[in-house]
Amino acid sequence: MFYLDPLYLVFAAPALLLMLYAQFRVNSAFNKYSAVANMQGLTGAQVAKRLLGINGLEHVGIEGTGGNLTDHYDPRSKVLRLSPNVYRAPSVAAMGIVAHEVGHALQDSGGYFPMKVRGALVPAASVGSWMGYIFFLAGIFLQIANLVWLGIIFFTGAVAFALVTLPVEWDASNRAKLMLRNAAMVSTTEYDAVNTVLSAAALTYVAALLQAVASLLYYVTVALGMGRRDD
Repeated sequence: MFYLDPLYLVFAAPALLLMLYAQFRVNSAFNKYSAVANMQGLTGAQVAKRLLGINGLEHVGIEGTGGNLTDHYDPRSKVLRLSPNVYRAPSVAAMGIVAHEVGHALQDSGGYFPMKVRGALVPAASVGSWMGYIFFLAGIFLQIANLVWLGIIFFTGAVAFALVTLPVEWDASNRAKLMLRNAAMVSTTEYDAVNTVLSAAALTYVAALLQAVASLLYYVTVALGMGRRDD
């Protein structure tokens, strides 16, 4: 936030602290289990190829991408994009992350409804987050309550996106663990490690939702305050 209202910190601080903790857990779990080789000796790319084949998703591509923990499934191109530390690494962490992304590919293939909703909300989320902020600031500086409320309407799209992301990510993680277990690709110890990595990642989505809700509640509080002053 560039609008430094102390009231905003009251709403945002808990979510911000949770996000910092979630990022710490993700980095800690990933770094720990990136140093542990999986018993299959498979790189992330090889794990992806095997799991896609098992699930009849041979049409899904596998590509490398830049960055750290930038792994994702692109439903438009039907491609898994894996970061260097996952694509080439024969680690337990890489195996868990790849299985999670294959979980998204399975969701896409099966028409998983929450994933469809999230896809439909992408434009509203991408535009709503920054347009909502612009209208909110304009309304504050110009003292026009209707502009503030317009900002709130725009920002609601970003909140809805964060909300529907939770079941999509949790379901992908559950599918990932089930796939690895059914394919006998992990030992009990490795399964627990994969669960640790994916649980830490899930916490970041919880924190993102809390951040979005906290911002929305702050916007609404400000708008209501302006309304009371106008009465």
